Formats: sequence, structure tokens, C-alpha cells
Amino acid sequence: MAAKLYGIGVGPGDPELLTLKAVRILKTVPVIAYPKPDTGDSLVRHIANDHIPNGRIEIAVVTPMTPGSFPANDVYDHYAKQISAHLLEGRSVAVLCEGDPFLFGSFMYIYQRLAADFKVEVVPGVSSLGAVAASSGRPLVSRNQVLSLLPAPLDNVILKARIEDADSVAIFKVGRHFDRVRALLDEMGLTENSIYVEHATMETECVVPLGNVDSCDVPYFSMILVDKKNRNS
Repeated sequence: MAAKLYGIGVGPGDPELLTLKAVRILKTVPVIAYPKPDTGDSLVRHIANDHIPNGRIEIAVVTPMTPGSFPANDVYDHYAKQISAHLLEGRSVAVLCEGDPFLFGSFMYIYQRLAADFKVEVVPGVSSLGAVAASSGRPLVSRNQVLSLLPAPLDNVILKARIEDADSVAIFKVGRHFDRVRALLDEMGLTENSIYVEHATMETECVVPLGNVDSCDVPYFSMILVDKKNRNS
């Protein structure tokens, strides 16, 4: 049988949130690839650790975490060649991805490079969006309401317009953009209706009203939920 490339969503952080399908595939594929920052350990490798048997070939996809450097096309070109070499030799490869592979997931950059030439299967994972909603106890939308998913690096003019058009908003990739985003929500009168969540489902999870956040220590894995429906309640 031809080798297959798998994109495996491992969920937002709690190892128990891996799907049964993800666990089954991880136990059988001979090669595991996963993103790793240029300094420090790989979070996604840590999440999946208990389900990766000893003796697997591992490829750490080392990507720079400096502002403005992502996605690093030369890095993904390099590791796509490594992964394709294994596939051509008949070894299936599972590429791990935090959350869901196709919701701000790094696997999409490997997928774009290899999907035309190899058999690919994407295994959905519990997304950070679902995890943040569950951790905060905030339903995202109901009936005909509109939810917008917005990356914090967007320009303020675009952010404001998108927020105004939605009933409920999830702002991803907050990190170093926190002060600017909070100032915008203050200006729009939405701070009291916003909740901040970092490291959802992890041991370091933090869920607090947006106005109570210390802006000096906001990690990349953080999100703001804005509930405009209750603005005047």
C-alpha cells in the first residue's frame, strides 16, 4: 500500500482530548513530525507523548517564533522535502498539529506542499476555539447569530469593522498585541462583555474578565471572547 501523509490534530493541550482516531494512527505510523520552536521544547509533542511508541522516526520541524517570520516558507520547503523522502520510501508520516490542523494550524503549510503528490488524510482535532468556550462557560452563538474569528495582528481599522459586524467574536493570537486590542475594545465599550482565556485545558489555564488581565504576561496561546449580544444587559 502507498504511504500516506496524516495531519493529526492533537487538541488544545489536555492529552485526554486526542481523538480515538488520532491515537490509533499514532500507534501505527513509523514517522512522526511536529512543530518545535527554535528555543525550548515542542508543546504538541508533549501533548501526544503518551501515544507515541518508542522507536519511531521523529522529525522536529523547527520554526522561528520571531514577529513577522511566520510562516517561514524556506523552513516548510525544507521539511516538506524530508517528509516526502519518507513517503517515497513507503513510510507513512503523521504530522502533529495543536488544536485542529485547518484552523490556524501549522499543518496546512505542509499540506499545501505535498497534497498534490501524496495520499493525505486530515484528522480533525478539538480546536482552541471549542476549548476556550468550554473553559469560560460561554456558548459562542445560537440560532441565527454570527460568530467572527479574528487574528489579533489585523490592523485596528479591520478589527473594528469585523467586530461591529458580528454578534460574537473570538480574537486569536493575542500575545504581544494584547494592549492594542484591549484599547480598541475599551474604545468600543466592549471590555465588560469580554473574557480572556490563556492555555485552555492545560494545567496553566487562566480564565478572567478582560479588564483584570496583566498585559505584561500574555502568551501567544491566548484568546479573547467578545459577547456583543449581552452588551446592554
